[in-house]
Amino acid sequence: MIAPRKIRFEAGKRRNENFAFHTYLKCNAEEDKLDEQFQKLHQELFRNYDCSRCRNCCKMYRGSIPKEDLEQDAGVLGLTKEELIEKYLEKSETEDGYETKHVPCDFLDQNGDCRLGSCKPQSCKTFPYTDQPERLYSLLSVLDVIEVCPVAFEIFERLKKEYGWKYQR
Repeated sequence: MIAPRKIRFEAGKRRNENFAFHTYLKCNAEEDKLDEQFQKLHQELFRNYDCSRCRNCCKMYRGSIPKEDLEQDAGVLGLTKEELIEKYLEKSETEDGYETKHVPCDFLDQNGDCRLGSCKPQSCKTFPYTDQPERLYSLLSVLDVIEVCPVAFEIFERLKKEYGWKYQR
């Protein structure tokens, strides 16, 4: 598996290749089979992967907190909802909720843990979304994710092999 610190560089070198494979899948993959392949590879690769040793997702993205989670998250941190918003969050421009003020995420501890613990947002719990259904219709988002997550990068590389796909410039 590729080292987390090298992921952006390696994925960047393959950007055109990955886009071409994305197009190949869009035209040739069967939806249910592709979902099964993603699911199988996701389970296999994450079984032994320690995300706390990477946390690129936390380092490269701002955290997203739904407004209905504010009270609970504030409690976990020993703050009021207002203190949580003032100290760590700003209103999201695209969603009905909040985002952390900084990148890396304000809730990332130095040891790789999330300060929100089991209350971290669902979007964080399910990242990189490679086990979610309907992958065929969200392959463009997968292209973004493989530049952040070593496991998602490896899934895409293995799919190329499963399909016997070779890049032709």
